[in-house]
Amino acid sequence: MEATSDIAIRSARRADAATIHALTRALAADMDSFQQVTSKPEDFANYGFGDTRRFWALLAERDGHAVGLCVYFRTFSSWRGQPGIYVQDLYVSPDVRGANIGQRLLAEAARRGAADGATHVRLCVDHRNTAAQGFYAAIGLHWRDDERVFEAVEADFLALADSCR
Repeated sequence: MEATSDIAIRSARRADAATIHALTRALAADMDSFQQVTSKPEDFANYGFGDTRRFWALLAERDGHAVGLCVYFRTFSSWRGQPGIYVQDLYVSPDVRGANIGQRLLAEAARRGAADGATHVRLCVDHRNTAAQGFYAAIGLHWRDDERVFEAVEADFLALADSCR
């Protein structure tokens, strides 16, 4: 694989919302989960920028074309008593995988998080994505098998919110 010296990592801007969305869809397609993506570019524009932003995004670019994405947000560990970051999505285009771009994106997210007081990073990996699991282990992340992910979405979320009225 080629060196990454021709790859630039930068903060996404509101104008990049369609690119963030396209890379998110590419990640979902890689996971055979394309049909699960219901977000729209305007969701990224609305929630990723401005005073009430919900996430940060980094883009990896080659010759002005996006080839990688890292979407992350701030968290807080009540057990550690320390802030951290959570990586929601990490994606690198297949034609540039193996060139250290994923690690560069994660390292930049970690650097920015550390500058803001973060002491740790967390992320989830699809159980079928063994390549990503190997990648994360190789760069020093540790597998936690003592937790399971639970979620309530849309109607279930609203029912939960209304359950104790």
